[in-house]
Amino acid sequence: MNWSFRFLLPVFISAIAQTLPAQVPATLFQEMQWRMIGPHRGGRTVGAVGVPQQPNVFYIGVNNGGVWKTTDYGRTWFPIFDDQPTGSIGDVAVAPSNPDILYVGSGEGLQRPDLSVGNGIYKSTDAGKTWQHIGLTDVQQVGAVAIDPTNPNRVFVAAMGHPYGPNAERGIFRTLDGGQTWKKVLYKDDNTGAVQVVIDPKNPNIVFADLWAGRQGPWENGEWNGPQSGLFKSVDGGYTWTKITRGLPTVEQGLGRIGFCIAPGNPNRMYATVDAGEYSGMYRSDDAGESWYSISNDGRYWGRGSDFAEVKVDPQNEDIVYTANVVVWRSEDGGHHWKDFRGAPGGDDYHRIWINPNNSDIILIAADQGAIITVNGGQTFSSWYNQPTAQFYHVSTDNAFPYNVYGGQQESGSIGIASRGNDGQITFREWHPVGVEEYGYVAADPLNPNIIYGGKITKYDKRTGQVQNIAPEVVRSGKYRFIRTAPVLFSPVSPHTLYFAGNVIFKTNNGGMSWKVISPDLTRSEWDIPASVGIYTTPALKTMHRRGVIYTIAPSYTDSNTIWCGTDDGYIQITRDGGESWKNITPATITSWSKISLMDCGHFDNNTVYAAVNRIRCDDLHPHIYITHNGGQTWEEKVNGLPGNEPINVLREDTKVKGLLFAGSENAVYVSFDDGNHWQSLRLNMPATSIRDLVIKDDDIVVATHGRSFWVLDNITPLRQIAQQRLTVHNAYLFKPQNAMRIRWNMNTDTPLPQEEPAGKNPPDGAMIDYYLPANYSGTVILTIKDATGNIIRSYASTDTPYAIPKVNIPKYWIRPQQILSAQPGMHRFLWDVHLAPLPVPPAYPIAAIYSNTAPLTTAPWVMPGKYTVVLQAKGKIMEQQFNVVMDPRVTTATADLLRQYRLANQCYEVSKTCLARLQTIQQLLQKEPNSANVAAIKNLQGNNAIGRRGVNNENTYHALLQQSRNIMDMLEEADMPPTQTIELAVQQLNTNFNRLAQQWKAIAR
Repeated sequence: MNWSFRFLLPVFISAIAQTLPAQVPATLFQEMQWRMIGPHRGGRTVGAVGVPQQPNVFYIGVNNGGVWKTTDYGRTWFPIFDDQPTGSIGDVAVAPSNPDILYVGSGEGLQRPDLSVGNGIYKSTDAGKTWQHIGLTDVQQVGAVAIDPTNPNRVFVAAMGHPYGPNAERGIFRTLDGGQTWKKVLYKDDNTGAVQVVIDPKNPNIVFADLWAGRQGPWENGEWNGPQSGLFKSVDGGYTWTKITRGLPTVEQGLGRIGFCIAPGNPNRMYATVDAGEYSGMYRSDDAGESWYSISNDGRYWGRGSDFAEVKVDPQNEDIVYTANVVVWRSEDGGHHWKDFRGAPGGDDYHRIWINPNNSDIILIAADQGAIITVNGGQTFSSWYNQPTAQFYHVSTDNAFPYNVYGGQQESGSIGIASRGNDGQITFREWHPVGVEEYGYVAADPLNPNIIYGGKITKYDKRTGQVQNIAPEVVRSGKYRFIRTAPVLFSPVSPHTLYFAGNVIFKTNNGGMSWKVISPDLTRSEWDIPASVGIYTTPALKTMHRRGVIYTIAPSYTDSNTIWCGTDDGYIQITRDGGESWKNITPATITSWSKISLMDCGHFDNNTVYAAVNRIRCDDLHPHIYITHNGGQTWEEKVNGLPGNEPINVLREDTKVKGLLFAGSENAVYVSFDDGNHWQSLRLNMPATSIRDLVIKDDDIVVATHGRSFWVLDNITPLRQIAQQRLTVHNAYLFKPQNAMRIRWNMNTDTPLPQEEPAGKNPPDGAMIDYYLPANYSGTVILTIKDATGNIIRSYASTDTPYAIPKVNIPKYWIRPQQILSAQPGMHRFLWDVHLAPLPVPPAYPIAAIYSNTAPLTTAPWVMPGKYTVVLQAKGKIMEQQFNVVMDPRVTTATADLLRQYRLANQCYEVSKTCLARLQTIQQLLQKEPNSANVAAIKNLQGNNAIGRRGVNNENTYHALLQQSRNIMDMLEEADMPPTQTIELAVQQLNTNFNRLAQQWKAIAR
């Protein structure tokens, strides 16, 4: 990158047009689409269920990834919940008596620092095709859903409640009418939730539930357990409940979460994992839960009981039991002895187990890496490398082409993935770990994209795969505080300067060979305890050791000495002298333990900063965005238009248009065209998921989700023009296209991957032409492409007739569907493939359609790089915009050689055009004069129309020349390389054959 570019931004870039309406109509950008690029590596999954009657069908609920379904035993998964307003899932249940009926509990169902909440219960009556929200909106976290095995309308829900504060909508809820109404049937207080509920499979009146008074604190890894936790039993269908205490640890002994199960074959047999300090362990009951005894206190089977509490019994044998932890363990003697069932190199934090009641060899397991299925009792498992549900905290890009996208994946290490694949899509070939721990930032060296920094803190060389720990010595000494998402980023104006932060900021100018501390502890030395802590508030909390850290760093884009930062305990600080002195500029309304999630310095103004403040840990789901334009002297909170229940995680200013802002919430991406005064959704086609970070890379927005991997919004130039210009919805408009790139990908030399192999999407190939038509528009639309001399080289109309796609067994991404210019109201994105117009093929002519990206038409030459004009005609109005076609920056072929290639290809193209015209004339002559004396000569000129793609019977026919010209043009167009001597001679021979045939044509034409 040219680092002086930031100082040479075009002076014509304007501020937001003050006349823009409060909300820009979404019809102005309606056809922009997000594309998912992967990785296809599963993320944390806690909902898991199969369908006994359909052993090939399974459902999973992914934390911030929605609900997914497989119908082929886990070979492929597809999302079925993407049109819903939340992606945070705690449990999925299928009615045993009707597999078409599903219930989904939203909210992750876990107590952990990076959780996202949901908004209640959903139901489907058509196996996940459609969904209905059926209540319990304020539960936020659902631990479990249990459905009566004989009555799908009778359902119990274990409601955990708010993870960060008290609320009344928690405990055990029951519906008897399929979710139309709910009744709270087990409740202690507004601090005690329920995490599990199970119905006896042989007696639906017997129900067990675990109440867990678990609370997350407002600081990292803060948590408490309350006094009302315990296991409860009902024998009358949930009307009355009895707490079970015999043999179990007491609250006074540290009782927390209990995970339990009932043996389907013998409901008197039950197993439990119990989290209770020194009394923790595996427990068993032989009298339907009335009394319990310890069977193991080995921490491998129950450890981290607040995270893992899953235990399941084989449906046919009550002595075979499984427990899920860092490893899945199996016992065959009722829990006395255990053997690893699914572990290293799995060793991956397992959460749920489902065993098919009709065939116990079929098991579904959900883990931090997604879902896996075995159909042979654990001998082999399906892959979790087919689920794009990775959880990321941050995202960054490099300066390579194609640019790479980086992030640390929760519980799975790091990811570096290309934004475009060389083989038509983004597969496992395009991504690789980059040596960074699973939670943190990743920062590619801006001057050398092969060198990657990240975590706490490492340096990775992509060329060798070697990783070096370059952490300052003080990091290992324990002198400073760090959390999982410690900031690591380069200065945007000083490319050798790398920042790293704990509770102080470190700086290196030599790749980590040495470090300098450039700040004091920038966190709070005194704090208030948020009211949400409630009953857990004690005087000691105000005098505990400092817990805060620097959570975000925002270096200036114009001044290397200006650095802003924010802490997770609610401070914003600034230095104007490179760290020599710091000033606290925190707005008065930002209170203790309000996490300054991410900040972005203004790209055009060194006194501007944008701050996303996330207060979910204070039990506050409201969005909070703070903006200053005077260096922090005064602040404005700007959230108009944002939903009231979506905390904001990230806020960025566009790199080219002042005041064009993008924000990521716990559910979606939002845009403001007026510096935050008004916000509106930019979710478009993206599923609801937690947006933890986003960056603007050139003309794209790249997003890190915490449950749906990476997404890219290609070509945001329409949004920039909406912000810069006074667009209205009353007139047709042609947006100025971005530079169109001539870029190829390989589809001819390799056997393609199976169509079932998961892959991310490549960006659109060619020129993206965006236009808008006003409401109630009717009529024809015509779009024309002209070259620099004004020659028309392509023309499209809304009246064009679509062609049929050939039915051939090839990868779907090989065929580009024909676009028809739309004349419907709204914004449209039309793709020109930067080729000359393709030529029609006679119906009888057997050219293999798969070799043409515009099947069933022939190929045509690529246009040369240079200036082009697009003209849009709409109801008499003519609009023009200029744009450039540029080469793939990896191509080093000289312009003269590209021009020579184009001229040779164009000669083939012109021969093809003439051959097609004369073949059409021949057909007309044969129809008009079937008995003419010239019939034989005419037929000889036509030739055999059944010749194959390779080889011809007679060079002196128009069909043969058409085939020759196309084959040679194909070879010329295969790569951006100088034409070979062989190809040049082939073109000469083609012209010779054509000229010879032209003489015969003249004789017949006379």
